[in-house]
Amino acid sequence: MSEFIVVKRKIKEFNKKINSNGDKSISIRWVLFSSLADGISKASNLLISEDVLTAIEAIKKLGIKVSFSKNICKIHGKGFDGYKYKKKLLINANNSGTLGRLILGFLINASNPIKMIGDKSLSKRDFKRISDPLSRFGASFNLRNNKNLPLTLKGSNNLKPINYVENKGSAQCKTAVIFAGMRTNGTTLIKAKKSRNHTELLCKYLKLPVTIINKKNHDLIKVKRVKKIKPLHYRIPSDISSSAFFIVLTALSKNSKLIIKNVNINPSRIGLIAILKKMGIKIIFRNKKEYKGEKIADIKIEGTNKIKSINCPSSLNSSAIDEFLVIFLIAAKAKGISYFKGLSELNQKESPRLEWGSKILNKMGIKTITTKNSIKIFGNPNLKIDKKIIIKNFLKDHRIFMTSVIAALSFGGEWKIHDKDSIKTSFPNFLNIIRDLKK
Repeated sequence: MSEFIVVKRKIKEFNKKINSNGDKSISIRWVLFSSLADGISKASNLLISEDVLTAIEAIKKLGIKVSFSKNICKIHGKGFDGYKYKKKLLINANNSGTLGRLILGFLINASNPIKMIGDKSLSKRDFKRISDPLSRFGASFNLRNNKNLPLTLKGSNNLKPINYVENKGSAQCKTAVIFAGMRTNGTTLIKAKKSRNHTELLCKYLKLPVTIINKKNHDLIKVKRVKKIKPLHYRIPSDISSSAFFIVLTALSKNSKLIIKNVNINPSRIGLIAILKKMGIKIIFRNKKEYKGEKIADIKIEGTNKIKSINCPSSLNSSAIDEFLVIFLIAAKAKGISYFKGLSELNQKESPRLEWGSKILNKMGIKTITTKNSIKIFGNPNLKIDKKIIIKNFLKDHRIFMTSVIAALSFGGEWKIHDKDSIKTSFPNFLNIIRDLKK
C-alpha cells in the first residue's frame, strides 16, 4: 500500500530562516565530472537523494571508487579514459532522467554493450531525443518501441563530430551531446535553445576545450576532445527548484516572511523569481556572490494577499520548467486569468505535469482550460478549501507530491496525499523543513 500523509490545517504565519537541500542538477554533474577526473574530487553539501545515489552507483559500476566522511563525498577519479566496462554491464537509472540521459554521452565509446533500465516512470520517458544525436557520432542504440527504456548502447572507437540543433530547451539533451563531443576527435558544434547551463559553467571552470557564444535566443557551443579533467572540489549550493516550494508557501501565506540561505540563483534557473515578481510577490536577493561560475544568494520572500494574474512570457519557460506546478498555485490565488503557453516539455518529466497541474487545480475548485502545451488558470483571490482531496496515481512524481502539500498548507481542506517516499528522489528533507516552519 502507498504511504501517504494527511494535511488538515493551513499553515500559520511564520518568520523563519532555513537552509534548503543541495542542488540536484549540480550534484549529479559533479559526480559525473569527478568520475573522469585525474585524482580525488571532494564535495560538501552534496544532495543525498535517490537520484544522486543512483548516479554514484552508476559510476561505481564503471570502476570508480566513492567514499563518504561526515559531510564530505570523495570520488576517486581514474582519468578521462578511466572507466572499466564489464561485459553485460547493466546500469539502472531508477527515476533519474538527468543521470540516464547525461551519462550516455560519456559512454558512447564503450568497448562492450551497456544496457540501461529505469523505473516505471523513467521507462515511459522519451530517450529517442538522446539516442538520435548520439547515434550520429557513431554509437548505436536499441530502444524499446524505438523510444523508451530499456535500451542497449553499443559504443564506437571511431567517433565523428556532429553539428546538432537542440530546439526544445532541454539541458539534458544539450549536455549529453557536449559529453559525447568530449569523447570525439574534431569539433562538435551545438546550436542550443536557452536552458540551464551548469554543464557549460563547470566546463569553463575546469578549463575544458568547450567554447560558448551566447546569442539572444540560443547558444553556440563548440566542443573538442578532452584529454584531462582536474579534480573538482565543490561546496554544492542550495537548490532553487527545491526552494521554490517554500518560496510559494511563503508568498501564499499573508504576513509570513522567509529567508532561504545560499541558494543557486544561476540566471538559467530563476524564471520562477521573474514570474512571481511579475505577479506581485516581493522577493529580494541578499548577500550575492559568485562561486566557481555559479551565482549564489540568500532569498528573502514576503507573503501577500494581492496577487496579479500573468500572461507568462514563454521566454521564461526553460528557466522555470521544474517550478511550474507550484507557480500554478500562485495563479490559483491571483486576480484574473493567468495564461501559460509553450509548455509541452512539462509532459517529458516524471509524469505528464501539465495534465497533473490542471487536475490538482480542478480538485481545488479552480477552473482551467488546458491543451497539450498550454493552460489558462481562472484565479480566485478568496479561495478557501473545505473539502477532502485525494492525490494519488501520479507515477510517484516528487514534484506533484510536494506541490500538493504546499496547496494543502496554503488553501486548507483535508488532503490525503499518496507516495510520500517520492520525495527521496530529490528532496528527502522536505517534510522536516515543513515541520520546522509550522513550529
